[in-house]
Formats: sequence, structure tokens, C-alpha cells
Amino acid sequence: MREFYTITELTKEFSVSTRTIRFYEDEELIKPVRRGRTRLFRPSDRLLLKQILRGKRLGFSIAEIREIIEVYKAPSGEEGQIKLMIERINQKRKELEQKRQDIDDTMREMDNAEENCIERLAELRVSQ
Repeated sequence: MREFYTITELTKEFSVSTRTIRFYEDEELIKPVRRGRTRLFRPSDRLLLKQILRGKRLGFSIAEIREIIEVYKAPSGEEGQIKLMIERINQKRKELEQKRQDIDDTMREMDNAEENCIERLAELRVSQ
């Protein structure tokens, strides 16, 4: 296992910008070692970055990701983190299901509005 990774190596591996990694550093989600102006990332930082990016893909906010990471560091450790992750996934799933329902409702409303417009155009053409 490697001792350190550079920011360039991580940007290439995870297809993110250096700005993204620096943002997570500013948010104190990852804490690389500094050697002068150079950031050196430990394997644990790399793993955290991987988890952060997974959380973002799942739609979690920075605050939610921070909470999950902090639970991992707590005495309940990985078990607590997994339970919290399941809870957060279920919440996100409910939010997405509601959004899906809202989109379906909006699509039906749009279909009805379009149908009414088409019918009205047909009436206007007949009356001329």
C-alpha cells in the first residue's frame, strides 16, 4: 500500500478537479499532509474522498456526508455508520419518490393543458 497520493493522482483516479478536492479539504472532510505548498493524501484520505464522491452521487449534502463520516469516527464505528447510511438512503429514496410523483403529476397537467389548447385551436378554426 502506498504511503501518499498527490492531488493530481486523485483527480485523475476519480475524474474530479483539483478545485473539488480543495473544496472538500476546506470543508474539513479530508485533511492531507502538507509539505510546503504540496498536499499529500494518505490512503485514508483517498478512501474518504471515494466515500464523499459516492455520497454526492447519491444526492447527499455536504452536511449529511460530514455526519456519516463523523459517525464512523464515533465509538459505534462502522456499524453506526452503516445504520446511519441506511437511514439516509431511505430518506433520499422517499424524497426521490416524491419528486417522481410531482413530475408525473406535472406531466399529466401539461398533457391536459396541451390537449385543451389543441381543442380550443380546433374550435377557433371551425368558427372562422
